[in-house]
Amino acid sequence: MSEASQAELERQPTGEVSWRVEAGGQRLDQYVSRRVESLSRSQVQRSIQAGEISLNGRAAKPSSIVRPGDLVCLRMPPPAQTDVLPEEIALSVVYASVDVVVLDKPAGVLVHPTDAQRGGTLVNGMLLRYPEIATVGPSGRQGVVHRLDRGTSGLVAFGRTLRGLRRLQEQFREHEVWKTYLALVVGKLEPPKGIVDAPVGRHPRDRGRMAVVRHGGRPARTQYETLSIFPRYSLMAAHPLTGRTHQIRVHFAALGHAVAGDPLYGRGTADMGLQRQFLHAHGLRFVDPSCEAVVELESPLAPDLGDVLARLEQVV
Repeated sequence: MSEASQAELERQPTGEVSWRVEAGGQRLDQYVSRRVESLSRSQVQRSIQAGEISLNGRAAKPSSIVRPGDLVCLRMPPPAQTDVLPEEIALSVVYASVDVVVLDKPAGVLVHPTDAQRGGTLVNGMLLRYPEIATVGPSGRQGVVHRLDRGTSGLVAFGRTLRGLRRLQEQFREHEVWKTYLALVVGKLEPPKGIVDAPVGRHPRDRGRMAVVRHGGRPARTQYETLSIFPRYSLMAAHPLTGRTHQIRVHFAALGHAVAGDPLYGRGTADMGLQRQFLHAHGLRFVDPSCEAVVELESPLAPDLGDVLARLEQVV
């Protein structure tokens, strides 16, 4: 069997499917998640670790590189939970076209459902307002192109159609999307601008956190520049050049300048009375596949963060 088509995989939803790789050079988890659209990369990684995906008849790692002629065997997992229902969720739509919707996410809201929380997310709200996304991507992650942490506010993009989802995901993979975050960090950075180039992976002792991991971490790069300096803090513009989990928070913490209010990598509420990390997805630039035009969007600083910044500016 040559490259498995989506239709072939759908005809055998819980059986075992195998095929020969025609074009290699990718990580196994990347390769399978691109081949099997119904599985997210994290689902593929879990399947590999559970032994449900093998390479040339042997157990493999998510980072194993596939080569032309390799045999990939996949035991399709049971269907994911489908109890993701449309809900009346307040959505702040910043941009909408035939293929793309961009929302301004408030802090405290999840982008998509998890095993622990099935409702109250942006996906639930999107399913009600844009019911056409019900078939765009796997259940529970319909339309999801990228994510923001629960405690991070700002711009997040959704694919409204399968074309929109795939084209935006491709732009993110190829680092063609320009993202700007505003972050208040502890202290003053020297040099005031630069690039943090440090691999990020799971913390070796605390699996609930990420960390700079020199051996086994995934490449991660964050460009930053100082916008304002206050007596104990600095306002930064951060541009993630890669998209690792908690990347900006981990990189600033690794420099010794944690994001203010960060409950996981910093001092939490010890900073300025913040109830969450001072991190806001301020800018987003991408090409809309509907019209092939460059779209550049900005989100003003969320009110709670704006209040903190105003207090700091008063004492300068």
